[in-house]
Amino acid sequence: MTRIATTPGLFPLPDDAKEALSDLKGHQKGDLVSGDESADVSAVYDDVREELVAVQQDAGLDRVVEGQARWDDMLAHPLTVHDNVSPGGIVRYYDNNNFYRDPVVEGELTFSGDLAADLEAAADLTDDLQAVVPGPYSLADLATDEHYGDDADFQAAVADFLAGEVEAFPEAVETVFLLEPSLVENSPGDGADERASEAVDTVAGATDAEVVAHPYWGALDEKVHAHLLDADVDAIGYDLVADHDDNVYNVAEYGTKDSVALGVVDGQNTLVESPDTIRERVDWFEGQVPNDFEDVYVTANTGLFYLPVNRFEEKLRALGAATGSESVEEAEVEA
Repeated sequence: MTRIATTPGLFPLPDDAKEALSDLKGHQKGDLVSGDESADVSAVYDDVREELVAVQQDAGLDRVVEGQARWDDMLAHPLTVHDNVSPGGIVRYYDNNNFYRDPVVEGELTFSGDLAADLEAAADLTDDLQAVVPGPYSLADLATDEHYGDDADFQAAVADFLAGEVEAFPEAVETVFLLEPSLVENSPGDGADERASEAVDTVAGATDAEVVAHPYWGALDEKVHAHLLDADVDAIGYDLVADHDDNVYNVAEYGTKDSVALGVVDGQNTLVESPDTIRERVDWFEGQVPNDFEDVYVTANTGLFYLPVNRFEEKLRALGAATGSESVEEAEVEA
């Protein structure tokens, strides 16, 4: 069994980058609603990408994400930059004060290549690249369909769109995290749960990389979890910060994949977990279930963009230290 330190991405924008973007004709994170940045804005995001990759490498993470600094919307970005989608305004989704855009799909979801372009740039910076992608169920859930006309057809179209984007990823991508909070927050009912699993399967089938389906902000309903096991993913994520008991129940009762991702660091709380605490949480989970896992992705439960930059960096160092990375001194990490 290998413990792999990683994150679900979605990092906070460094303060100097915020200032630089603000100086460029008032551009700020949140203003980007198309993929057509100016050369100056693109240069800022290139610098941020290098900085975020270096922070992860210094922290000793085993998988390194691109950082998603230029994502205007932390989940719906692939749609908000699409030519056939109106990005919509800022609205509140879920029950946890998270705000996203309301992208309105007005035409066919053709290939974009936006995600692949960012990953191509990141591939020049690391040999341990992990992609971060919104899951098809969550992306369809957060969008408004004014083109396909049927919920099932729309979800299938979103899955096909994401599969095309994932298929274009560089070979350097070792792992793909599919972020699926809507599977918890807006759980699909009978019939829809099977379609959600099929949508995840469609996206996972587009790559030879390891694929992790990562729900969070709670535990999956039993039937949703059972159907998700049918998807051809390599691991399923379990948010032990939000709900450790029900997640353990799902695994103990229904089993899981040969590998798992465990959300053991709180992506929304500024309290920094110690490496010992992180290891203890992983040990506890492994002691509660009968499985003998191939890989355990040790991760934050959610994206980290909620955090101040200094706390974000401390949590990365804690994750790196928790898996025994020699480049990290545990004494530098505050509990």
